[in-house]
Amino acid sequence: MPHISRIDENTKGVYIISATPFTDDGALDLESTDSLVDFYLDKGVAGMTILGMMGEAPKLTEEESLRFTRRVLERVDGRVPVIVGVSHASNQHIERLAGGAMELGAAGVMLTPVANLKTDDQVYGYYAAVARMLGKDVPICLQDFPQSTGVYTSVAVVHQLVDEFPQVVMFKHEELPGLRKLSQLRSQSEAIGRRRISILIGNGGLFLPQEMLRGADGAMTGFAYPEMLVQVCDLFAQGKPEAAEDLFDLYLPLLRHEFQYGIGLALRKETLRHRGAIRSAAVRKPGPVLDATDKAELHRLIGRLEARLAVQAAA
Repeated sequence: MPHISRIDENTKGVYIISATPFTDDGALDLESTDSLVDFYLDKGVAGMTILGMMGEAPKLTEEESLRFTRRVLERVDGRVPVIVGVSHASNQHIERLAGGAMELGAAGVMLTPVANLKTDDQVYGYYAAVARMLGKDVPICLQDFPQSTGVYTSVAVVHQLVDEFPQVVMFKHEELPGLRKLSQLRSQSEAIGRRRISILIGNGGLFLPQEMLRGADGAMTGFAYPEMLVQVCDLFAQGKPEAAEDLFDLYLPLLRHEFQYGIGLALRKETLRHRGAIRSAAVRKPGPVLDATDKAELHRLIGRLEARLAVQAAA
């Protein structure tokens, strides 16, 4: 087995949120899983995250989740770290999936709080219980996505978890609006010398330049042109924020279109199909289905992007 790198406080770059490929009739498509992994690696991602919300994890059986995890990890073959989403209403399910994923070679797990926790004590108590259950040897990425979960995780709770659990090494910042929260996480930690953790951003990358300027270490999202995310993060790392934002701006119309709630996953999968990464753009039912107008609209935006990139390449 190849050497497996674990995520830690210094993790940075683009950890692409992977789609889960299905056939037109909704079966797990493992051949497209291979081609999708190859596509992401070819675009230069630093790592991958599977079985997230974009990965339709709630629609997979436990057996399918582990089968997909095994296939991805075998195809990646240690070339980049892979984080596995293990969020579930059942702690027993979390423990089994996390154990199975780590045994197969995962770099860590991503955890979203169970829905509708209301107080800081409840949110802290949930994360703390799972962290104790998984143990110190399982690196954890906390996913903060209140638009989906209905759970607000305060800056104070994040700091408490970082102080008490060394296995909490990463924070996926996805609150919207949330730029001020990102700044507070960084400034309040620096003020007292708290352990600095990795912060990767989500929300399709829609605010990536601003988030990088506020202290993010990279992106963990699933935009269907991952090479843009990689190049933007690289330019920030090189101290070229204006060049990074100029590049980002070229992709912004398509990125914004893909970000639409309710239909965004279908748009993203259709773009991945168009780019040859997967064979079918099917979203497992129940899920959005694009009509002819939706597809024409998307492909017009793709065409405009490709034309602008061609002009830039020729300049």
